[in-house]
Amino acid sequence: MNRAPAKTFQDLIVWQKAHEFVLAIYRFTDVFPKSELYGLTSQLRRAAVSIAANIAEGFRKSGRAYKARFMNTAQGSLEECRYYLILARDLNYGHDAAMNNLLEEVSKLLTAYSSAILTPVS
Repeated sequence: MNRAPAKTFQDLIVWQKAHEFVLAIYRFTDVFPKSELYGLTSQLRRAAVSIAANIAEGFRKSGRAYKARFMNTAQGSLEECRYYLILARDLNYGHDAAMNNLLEEVSKLLTAYSSAILTPVS
């Protein structure tokens, strides 16, 4: 099935899933201890937002390498989230399997999207 080219970043499935992940992170961190407001809560939210924001920003950049750089930054933020979720679990702040599954889905989509950007059209 061929899809029409995305007109905005909001048309990208990878961005849609990343945004869904951000919303899940905000709900998840709502119950963190208040002492974490400027610590883990802030860091995890910032990293999650960075995933979707870098996908959005990279969408309009010209040049494959430049676009790929933003996707690479998004992947770095994704890995940062992966660690923060491990830390939250180990601190007994909670664990959400569905959110971790969503993180994996975003990771796979982001890898595929990055590869597609870097693959020359023949």
